[in-house]
Amino acid sequence: MSRRHRVSLGSSMSRMLLAFGLSALVWALAMPQAVASQTKRSVAKSAKAQTVTKRKVARPVLVTKRKSVVYAARPSMGQLAGLHNTPDALALKSRVALVLDQDTREVLFSKNDHAVLPIASLTKLMTGLLISEARLPMGEMITIDQSDVDTEKGSRSRLRVGAELSRGELLHLALMSSENRAAHALGRTYPGGLSVFVDLMNSRARALGMGDTRYVEPTGLSSQNQSSARDLAKLVGFSYGDPVLRELSTSPDHQVAVGSRTLTFNNTNRLVKNSTWDIGIQKTGYISEAGQCLVMQAKVAGRKLIMVFLDSAGKLTRLGDAERVRRWVESQPMVNPATVPLVVRADPSQLAAGGFLPVAVDSQ
Repeated sequence: MSRRHRVSLGSSMSRMLLAFGLSALVWALAMPQAVASQTKRSVAKSAKAQTVTKRKVARPVLVTKRKSVVYAARPSMGQLAGLHNTPDALALKSRVALVLDQDTREVLFSKNDHAVLPIASLTKLMTGLLISEARLPMGEMITIDQSDVDTEKGSRSRLRVGAELSRGELLHLALMSSENRAAHALGRTYPGGLSVFVDLMNSRARALGMGDTRYVEPTGLSSQNQSSARDLAKLVGFSYGDPVLRELSTSPDHQVAVGSRTLTFNNTNRLVKNSTWDIGIQKTGYISEAGQCLVMQAKVAGRKLIMVFLDSAGKLTRLGDAERVRRWVESQPMVNPATVPLVVRADPSQLAAGGFLPVAVDSQ
């Protein structure tokens, strides 16, 4: 190889090494900055992730177990009067009870039967009696309006404002399913208006000898509608003579067309669907001041009995009391007043004073 070629090759190698060295030097100088930049980006990304996490933690979704709130039951007027302290031979849950023979008027069982208490929807039996006796057109259409809406207790109804039903349908629903708007509409549309109807309710009660009874409206939502078991037994016995009331109050269920809808209403007394019971007429009722109430006429052991249960402790206990009375009567083929082991009477003067009642136990 000639000297020229060796010099040229050496120069080329020198230039390559110089270029490589410069590149290495540039890379070496730039690398820390790149690493620092990458590290900075990683730190920033990590900080951002922590910030998002903190934000999420700052607004956590708390899943807490809902605490059950137990409200103290409002005592009924019978409970406030001390009637729950009254014992009886059948251990009934109702604070007031009366059972009598419809034909002979013999009192078979009595417990605080003179106590005057709120009667809730038992009121509707008098409402139904007046509507039936008035012989008003049952096919006449009546519109539910705003005045029929319950402002006393805020109870619900499936009969909306503006719904149109016949008077006969309203009577059916009032007696069978205790429909408050139906009962109010019946009283409101009575000839002369609601005030005339309420006056008639009270005068009819006096005519039936119901001296302890007072009505202020036709539904029973007001606790000022009050009566005694003795008075209610008179109302049940008289109302039994009306075939319309017998049929409608014991109907198990009923369907009505309300606008484009067909609604099914059921009887508030499940005993009417019990084949072991022969019930001629009945009505249930409840508001907190009255407790659970039930009146009915039924055949038991071949006898027509009128039963009144007021201020029962629970929703089903009034029915349980009716069952207890029936088993007791059926266990005594020839029941008469002398066989009643325990008759409990309340002192109405003590009840009016709001005190606890002395109990008198005797046989009749």
